[in-house]
Amino acid sequence: QVQLVESGGGLVQAGGSLRLSCAASGGTFSRYTMGWFRQAPGKEREFVAGISRSGGTTYYGESMKGRFTISRDNAKNTVYLQMNSLNPEDTAVYYCATNLGITVYRDPREYDVWGQGTQVTVAS
Repeated sequence: QVQLVESGGGLVQAGGSLRLSCAASGGTFSRYTMGWFRQAPGKEREFVAGISRSGGTTYYGESMKGRFTISRDNAKNTVYLQMNSLNPEDTAVYYCATNLGITVYRDPREYDVWGQGTQVTVAS
C-alpha cells in the first residue's frame, strides 16, 4: 500500500520561497506519476503541478507557471515542489497525490492516494 508524507510547509513572507517534499513508501515510485494540489479555506482543491514517471514532463496550474517547479528523485522515492515569488494567495494546505498510473490528471477526483497535507502560509 502506497503512503505519502509531505513536509516543508511553514510561514514565509510575500516574495519568499519554500520547498515542499513528499516521500513515498510501499510501492514502486518510478512506476507512477505524481501531483501536487492545494486547498485554501472555503475553496475547492486545486491542481498545482504534476510530473511524469521519469520526471521528463511537467505540468502546472496557470497561476503557478514560472514560479513553481516540480521535480522528483526516483532513487529517493521523493517528489519536490519548489515555490518562488510566493504571495498571500498561495496560502493553503498543499497535498501530494498519485493515481498509481501513467497519466497526470488535473482533476483531484482522479487521484486515490493522498498525503496528509502541509500548511503553507504567506504573510503580506
